Amino acid sequence: MTTVTIPILENPNSGPSLFTEQTLSLEDYNGLIISPRIDALNFRHRVSEPGYFSDWHVAGDPTLIVIRQGMLRIGLRDGSYRDFSAGDVFIAKDRLSDSEVFDEQRHGHTAQVAGTKTLLALHIKLESL
Repeated sequence: MTTVTIPILENPNSGPSLFTEQTLSLEDYNGLIISPRIDALNFRHRVSEPGYFSDWHVAGDPTLIVIRQGMLRIGLRDGSYRDFSAGDVFIAKDRLSDSEVFDEQRHGHTAQVAGTKTLLALHIKLESL
């Protein structure tokens, strides 16, 4: 069986955000190798200029982010980061329940445009994951 692995930005048990991976099985439909359907609610085109920086925040609903151009750097509380460039995808789903309060010292991730190219990306809000 063929699979594809996607990086997932999440916060297990409402702790600090971290990267994990999810493996999806791919099915053979007469030579078209494809994953099962994942319903989406909407999508948006994103443009962010070099120097863009977003301070600590959570993603909310699971969102598939597809980088078309440029580089997006996602920073974590432990000081590590991960860069995503053209052709990369990841799912951001580090969210809090409605009853939880965002803790400025514990929750979230940062996002910034790294390098000198304008970031072009698609944000596809998933119904669930």
